[in-house]
Amino acid sequence: MTTLVLINVTCQDGDVNLDHVFPCGNPALDFAATLRARRSVRFEMFASPDRLDAWYVESGIVDAVAPSREFDVERAIEVREAIYGLVSARVAGEEYDRGALAVVNGAARKPAATPQLTPSGRWTDATQQEALSTVARHAVELLSGPDVPLMKECGNPECTRVYIDRSRGMRRQWCGMESCGNKLKAQAYRARKKQAQAPAAP
Repeated sequence: MTTLVLINVTCQDGDVNLDHVFPCGNPALDFAATLRARRSVRFEMFASPDRLDAWYVESGIVDAVAPSREFDVERAIEVREAIYGLVSARVAGEEYDRGALAVVNGAARKPAATPQLTPSGRWTDATQQEALSTVARHAVELLSGPDVPLMKECGNPECTRVYIDRSRGMRRQWCGMESCGNKLKAQAYRARKKQAQAPAAP
């Protein structure tokens, strides 16, 4: 049985990393990845309403969003889990869960965030519903578009992010070098060094 941890990921130096990251190549995939390490520790990045608000702004889908409440967080998590289920099914070549389809399509049918032109440029101010609808629409476009064959799950067994691999020959192995690639390379290096230093069997 896995445990849901309602704190953010801890850095190597012990400080809690409150920053959202966006390595997946699509807002819907980054949104689905806000529950990290799904098969083990399960770090919840939407541990509070302000963390959800921060994600919407930091992701770039809106410039400002109305403050969320616990209900908004619960709804966002429901849509996030539905997106993850649909993405996982698509990657595995399986049929979509009808309940997940209904959740994502229901969110996508709501009015989305609409950019406005201001004297200083483009600005998008959204309600919680509009921001979530925008994410759901990204999921609809992704799962019905040309990037489907490029979706891959990170090669780090502890990571469950799905990303879009646009590398030459689709040789990318990790969601990101900083988050997973460097960590696994360091582990492999230590394993090789340990093996080389091991005494030979008589």
